[in-house]
Amino acid sequence: MILAIIADALQIIIFPAFVEGALSPAEDVLDFGIAAILINLLGWHWEFLPSFLAKLVPGVDLVPFWTMAVANVYRKSKQIAVAEEEDRQPHPAVRAKIGGGDDAKVDPGTLGKTERNA
Repeated sequence: MILAIIADALQIIIFPAFVEGALSPAEDVLDFGIAAILINLLGWHWEFLPSFLAKLVPGVDLVPFWTMAVANVYRKSKQIAVAEEEDRQPHPAVRAKIGGGDDAKVDPGTLGKTERNA
């Protein structure tokens, strides 16, 4: 995320001061480099393609597309992680059926003891 923020800050603050948008070789090199690094770090995501193409349009490159793309990838990865975690846990009706629901608390000190041994 920090890399995307730095790249967008460079393109918004520094490059427009002395170059002309998409015709700038420095901005193109920065965009290719950032795209390669982000794909290497995060893997391929479709969010990177519109960000890269938008950076080639003069004036549109002032929008922080790299930061938005990385934030969207992060948001999607969190949603996938939550969905996978929910898939691993059995449904509450199944837990109640097998006796493993939240209402079935067991005292660890009584495990293995019978009425006669207690």
